[in-house]
Order: sequence, then C-alpha cells, then structure tokens
Amino acid sequence: MRETVDVIVIGGGIIGMSAALQIAQRSRLRVLVAEKGSGPGEGSTGASSAVCRFRYTRPETVQLAKDGIAAYQKWGEFLGCHSPLARYQQTGVLWLSNDQQQAKQDADRLTLLGVSVDAIDDAEVSDRFPAISTCGIPPDLIYGSPHVCTDGENLHLLEHAGGYMDPSDALQDLIDAARCLHVDLQFRTEVAEIEVVGGAARGVRFKDGRTVACETIILSAGPWSTLLLDRVGLGGLWPLEPTRIQIAHIDRPPCVIGDLPVCVDMAGGIYFRPQNRGQQIIIGSIREEDELETVSNADDFPRFADDEFIREKLHALAHRLRFPVLRGAVRGYSGLYTMNRKDMHPVVGPTPIDGLMVASGFSGHGFKLAPAIGSLLARAITGSASHFDTTVDESFLSFGREPIKLPSLNVLA
Repeated sequence: MRETVDVIVIGGGIIGMSAALQIAQRSRLRVLVAEKGSGPGEGSTGASSAVCRFRYTRPETVQLAKDGIAAYQKWGEFLGCHSPLARYQQTGVLWLSNDQQQAKQDADRLTLLGVSVDAIDDAEVSDRFPAISTCGIPPDLIYGSPHVCTDGENLHLLEHAGGYMDPSDALQDLIDAARCLHVDLQFRTEVAEIEVVGGAARGVRFKDGRTVACETIILSAGPWSTLLLDRVGLGGLWPLEPTRIQIAHIDRPPCVIGDLPVCVDMAGGIYFRPQNRGQQIIIGSIREEDELETVSNADDFPRFADDEFIREKLHALAHRLRFPVLRGAVRGYSGLYTMNRKDMHPVVGPTPIDGLMVASGFSGHGFKLAPAIGSLLARAITGSASHFDTTVDESFLSFGREPIKLPSLNVLA
C-alpha cells in the first residue's frame, strides 16, 4: 500500500525543522521531513552567520525578528529540552555609522517598537568595545591606501539584545526535539515532484521512485525551492534566486582586546562577529554588489571564498579593529541565500495550489526569523496557538501579497 502521512516538509534546514517541531508540539499529525542532504546543515543553514538583529525597515519584520530571537533567548523552553547544544550569545549588535540623524531616528523608531536600543557616541563605543575604531572615513577597498582616522562626532546604534547562535547546534537541537515527538526526518531523500491532482497537492514522488501521500506539503527547500515551484507552475510569480554568498574566517588577532559585539560597519561595507568563544572572527558583506552572483545549480557552485573578496573584507576589518598585520590562517567559504529579488522578504504560507504551502526567499534573514516563521505555518496547519507565536499577521508575507516597498534591496532591508 502507498505510504501516507499528514504533513510532508520538503527541506530539513532551520526553517523546515522549526515548522516540523512546532506542528508536532501542537498536534498528533504525522510529519515527514524530507532532506536531500546526507546530514544536518548541508544547505543554507550550515553556512549561515546566524546573526540575530532587530533593525529592519518595516515594523512587521522588526516584530518577526523580535519573536524569533525571543525563542532563541529561551531556547530550552522553546524546544521542550533542558540541555540544548546551542546557546544564545547576547553580545549586542553595534551599527557603526557617521550619520547622527539616522542613528537617532533608528533608536527612536526601534524603541517605540519595543526593542532595547541606544544611540551611543564614539566615547561610549570605545569604553564598551575598546578594540573598535569609530572612524567614519571609508577604507580604500581598491588600492588599500591608508588615511588618518578621525572620530569623536559620530552616533551609533546599539541593540542590547542582539547576538548570534551556532547554526549547526541550533539545527541539531531542533532535529533532536522533533524526533522526540516522532517527527520522521529522512536524509538523502530528494523530492523529484510534487503530485498535484485537480489543483490540489496530494503527495510527493521521491527521486528513488517512492511516493508518499499527504494532505499538506510545506516547501522549505531554500535554494532548491524554485525548481519545485517551476514544476507545479508557480515558479514565475516570485523570483527566488539561489545566490552565492561569501564569508571570511580568521583567528582573532592578539591585539584585538575586550568584548566584541556583532558589528555592522556601514563605512567598510562589512559585518563581523566573534566565533568559538571569541577566538575567531567571521566577516561578511553588507554590500548589494556582493549579493548578485546567482547560481544555476544549487548543487554545484564554488564553496570557497574568492581571494579578492577575502582581501577586500580583511582590509575593511583591519581598519575597523586596528590590527596592522594578520598572523595565522585565513579561511573562507561560500553558502547560498535564496534571494527574493522583488522585495527581499520571504514568501510564507498557502499557494494557489490547495494543500501546498511555501516558506522560501529569506534573502539572508532565515535564521533569526525561523522560530517565528515556523509558528505561522504550524498555527495555520494545526489551528493551535503557542505563547511563542509571532504576533505578525500571516498576510504580511503571503504568496498573494503585493511586493513590500523598501528604500533599497539588499540584506539590510
């Protein structure tokens, strides 16, 4: 007889597992998670920098971030587990800028939205984080020419509750908690086709030929989502493009002393955060031009970081952290964002095909939003609420919405 479950989740990354766990916590529905990778975190989740911050343009996105980060702050309670692997690292998020008016406006706006923030001056940055230069002059990223740094007249935004988590540990925690509730997670299980009968999703066919019937499908396959949407005739409605994103990774220079927050350097075009109990630093880009390299095959793309990328980002980091010579290994890697080119926000919820739901197009925001997105999906499927649920209405990210208007289309939108 043909195998039957209630819900099939396509994709076992941070989004898919967050949804699967919350469905299992609220119901007795039989949930199957189909993950094409051979182990946890082989997709976008494993390469995520997992930064948790609140500063977004739209108040709804700020609220989604608040709700997602609230789950990470009470991770054991959210999971129903007393000893999770992952721990939320509340380092704060520092937005360095030489635009005093913008820093003050952001602080006032986020405060009204319930986020704990301050606009702090150069002296307070130096007091809290002595390793960080507050120079507002952009570094020369083309020729590397030096300049005389100036500070003393800038305001910067500090998010007190911001931070990061280890994405691989967080994903493993979700897997362990979901399996305790009898969620069936199957690795090396690639979906070849979503079966649609009479305008309704009725199951999936796997690449090995096996078929499983169900009432509801959640498509949360990240950069592989577009291929499956194309096959059911929905691919052209939202341009969800697999995009290569590069990260550099260094040992922390001995001269970089004191606490380091997550730092967003507007002048240098980078963000960075500590890693491995502060012994390493990872560096990424906030520049739109570094988010344009689309990938035609999500299974085949360069997994390393380009030399030019590493050189440019390390030069910006050396300017910000004031180290003259870098000793030790310099490493780099690449992962994939699924960029929604229309409005940089994910598409979440029911599609025009009955029984088919989607959660994709996170454009680099997926990790921090995952618990909130999972709550939207779980509540819609089970009809049951939780105190961890997001308060954002499901229509905000719906498949049928109009594109969200934003001043710029990059990862900071």
